[in-house]
Amino acid sequence: MTAPTPRPDGAIVVGVDGSDEGAAALRWAADEAARRRLPLHVVHAFLWPLTGMYLGPSPEGPEGGGLAAQAETLLADSAAQARAMCPELAVSTELVVAAPAPILVEQSRTAALVVVGHRGLGGFTGLLVGSVGVQVGAHAHCPVVVVRGDEADGVREPAHHRRVVVGTDGSPGATTAIGLGFEEAALRGCELTVIHAWEPPPTPGGGVLRLQGRENAKIGETGARILGEALASWEDKYPEVPVRRVVLHSAPAKALIGESARAELLVVGSRGRGGFTGLLLGSTGQAVLHHARCPVAIIHADD
Repeated sequence: MTAPTPRPDGAIVVGVDGSDEGAAALRWAADEAARRRLPLHVVHAFLWPLTGMYLGPSPEGPEGGGLAAQAETLLADSAAQARAMCPELAVSTELVVAAPAPILVEQSRTAALVVVGHRGLGGFTGLLVGSVGVQVGAHAHCPVVVVRGDEADGVREPAHHRRVVVGTDGSPGATTAIGLGFEEAALRGCELTVIHAWEPPPTPGGGVLRLQGRENAKIGETGARILGEALASWEDKYPEVPVRRVVLHSAPAKALIGESARAELLVVGSRGRGGFTGLLLGSTGQAVLHHARCPVAIIHADD
């Protein structure tokens, strides 16, 4: 096995596994690294199978065969593809014998961004998002992008759809997400759409509470105030970014997923790292991660 090339701190880290989803993550990460003028570090992590398969060349097979050689070939091909996309990009690679999610979480301690596909070779095809994407998104120490939607199919949004979407509820995590949203919109030279969605509480009978005109207006005013407070400092920092403010009476996840069909990137905040694994992203983050039509960026309040 060849020695890994050094990974510089502050790199864009992307996990590849030979799947189409992993290839889409590689393309997205290379494009992002070139846009940010950061190095790209390509990681392939897997566990050796507990079978009689040869790690090196089989006695009956060709020289240079075996699982290790296949893994190194995957990394070399991935690095070559990234350099072909962005010739000026500094690319390093690393082959790790370990489970992918813990390795990517550990690398996130010094990375600028971690990028993964929404589903890899190790998952069931019926799953909307693989376990690696969910685990890394929940536990990483830097922002994580899960590449899914049309981007995963190699389809680029038309120019009039170029926007970054972020949701806010006024919480610290949402405020941090707005900051990342502004940064990404500035890098792309596109609009930032900021959404505050509020869902009326259910009635005792299980229906939806219907609000009157004054109540609707009051909720709209409250939503506008929350957006104004959340955006104030960021708009001063990024005056070149056009901002579209949206207040909706809708479930937050439904509103964000709807906007994702016309976005390059959807940014959501996370609840943090404490508690049960299934609650780390919150219900809105989980729903968006599984159903968005574009890549999803997840950021923790303390990133």
